[in-house]
Amino acid sequence: MHLEKTDLDGVLILTPRQFADSRGAFQETWNARTLANLGIHTAFLQDNQSWSRDVGTVRGLHFQAPPQAQSKLVRVLVGEIWDVAVDIRRDSPTFGRWTGATLSAENCRQLLIPAGFLHGFVTRTPDTLVAYKCSDTYAPACEGAVRFDDPDLGIDWGLPADRAVLSDKDAVAPAFADLDTPFLIGIPSVAERTG
Repeated sequence: MHLEKTDLDGVLILTPRQFADSRGAFQETWNARTLANLGIHTAFLQDNQSWSRDVGTVRGLHFQAPPQAQSKLVRVLVGEIWDVAVDIRRDSPTFGRWTGATLSAENCRQLLIPAGFLHGFVTRTPDTLVAYKCSDTYAPACEGAVRFDDPDLGIDWGLPADRAVLSDKDAVAPAFADLDTPFLIGIPSVAERTG
């Protein structure tokens, strides 16, 4: 497993080693021991999968607050996405900053997003299939969102905001300036502690 740091502390790009031959390819996408050897000790409790029919489908920006805050490990099974994390730890020197990575079935990259970050992605291919592990189960009472095209964040999604395909809920997500974040540096939930 190759680990690449981003400019946001704790947001990591993980690329598994791939073994290819005339039949195709094999890769180990997650192994608790391998990640622990890299200093990542996140316990995952739930796997999710999303299918997006159209190019330009935006899912996000989402988070889940304590006591059921979630870290996520995101990968693409079919197609390609631009995956984004935004630091919302209010005492962080990078509060409000974002980073992104291209994840695709071809490049096999995965993005690890710790609790304390917004997460969202935009599809770059039709019929995109995304899978992600979560460090806690879904808790509607703890979910939150921020508008994907918030001008205070200035995220480059690679498409005009009026061409984004959004859910009804994401279309009315609140502004970043209205976010009352519950996150601080160094106070992750038990399931998301990283070495």
